[in-house]
Amino acid sequence: MVALTPALRFAPIPLAIGIAGWLSAGIAAEPKASPCNEDAMIVFDASGSMAGNVGQGIATTIPRIDEARHALAEVLPSATKFRRVGLVTYGPGPYQQCNVHLDLKPTANAGTIIIRAVDALTPAGRTPLTEAVKQAATVLDYQHKPGVIVVVTDGEETCGGSPCDLGKELHAAAEQLTIHVIGYRVKDFSWTGEQSILDVRCLAEQNGGLYIAAESKEDLVEALRKTLDCPMVTQRASPGSLEAVRLASQGALRRLNH
Repeated sequence: MVALTPALRFAPIPLAIGIAGWLSAGIAAEPKASPCNEDAMIVFDASGSMAGNVGQGIATTIPRIDEARHALAEVLPSATKFRRVGLVTYGPGPYQQCNVHLDLKPTANAGTIIIRAVDALTPAGRTPLTEAVKQAATVLDYQHKPGVIVVVTDGEETCGGSPCDLGKELHAAAEQLTIHVIGYRVKDFSWTGEQSILDVRCLAEQNGGLYIAAESKEDLVEALRKTLDCPMVTQRASPGSLEAVRLASQGALRRLNH
């Protein structure tokens, strides 16, 4: 057997390093999770129905709006670290009218501002959900920039709009708009009928979003985290990838020693 020169004897080391680097580059080239930094708008239902008890008056005196407030207060501090967030509310205003109000355009570190605005709301009025979402999309400049809308509601459209039709219009014209709808109501309960629930679900589905039914504050927190929050994800090499590096290095050593 021919003895290896010093140069060849140490050749496996840089070769193995090269293989490891090549495999690591392949790992790095894999699609990464979205940074979740698109501007977002919360569309918050403060219509008269949100003054109702969580369980339709059964064994609880907690208004729906209080549970929604508490859920936002739990999620917003972390969510607003990674993206600018704004707020559109509907309901409060002239009696039984379709009132929509832009409370805040997308703003950095907006958690405290949004919580303060929501805490000041007194539920009243009807549910102009379609118009509220339309205003939120306009504020996001949806035709030119990506954005996210998260709707928190306990009911469906009651002001003559069509959430599904709006969803189709926004999808056709948007740069990249995602709309999530969190429906906060007792299971199988609807203010205006099953078809209206499907109409709101269509709004989300037309724009790549989720429709999530929530029945408790805990459900609301989970839904808000899923749609609005942006946890940082550390990209690590998988055990299988590291094993591939090890086996490739061993193979290179065997070929040079034979």
